[in-house]
Amino acid sequence: MPGDGRRATRSAVDHFTTSYAGSCSHLERLLSEWRRVERPETSRRREPTIEGRAIDPATGWQISPVVAAALCMKPTRMLSHSQAAKVAVLKEASPSFVVMRRLAMRFRGLLRGADAGKLGSWLDDARHSGIQLLQQFARILSRDIDAVRNAIAEPWSSGQAEGQINRLKTLERAMFGRAGIELLRARMLPIQ
Repeated sequence: MPGDGRRATRSAVDHFTTSYAGSCSHLERLLSEWRRVERPETSRRREPTIEGRAIDPATGWQISPVVAAALCMKPTRMLSHSQAAKVAVLKEASPSFVVMRRLAMRFRGLLRGADAGKLGSWLDDARHSGIQLLQQFARILSRDIDAVRNAIAEPWSSGQAEGQINRLKTLERAMFGRAGIELLRARMLPIQ
């Protein structure tokens, strides 16, 4: 029976771990090799696509994820020569970067334009992109799709209100535990 080997291994492990003085993580790592041999081929997970290292042509250093994320969102016409070279290296090294950049540019275009009709096809493409974070982002957007469509189609923005709230909360955090309402009022009202 296929399960008998696992049960026998498990009982041997239980017996061994009661008298074993070493680390359980080392034992688990050793036994995982044995368990991998017992599994049939169909139950193995598919390995992800291997991404290459993207080396900055100017410095010879690996391009950091933060820089790659910033370049993924920046339109081609706004890239400097060194940034364009980095984007080319990232595209060559990483098929995922190509997909992410294409979808990011399309989403940027959706937000800048007023056509919410293209949102459905973008969400479908993001769901089928094979990139887990983009799939999660598409699921989150789908939860409140009406609000997203309104944000694309309507000319109004809550930026001014959000900016004032952010300013107020920053002042509040800076003054926490220092003084009373008089000092807060003095800092909030402009000096005339």
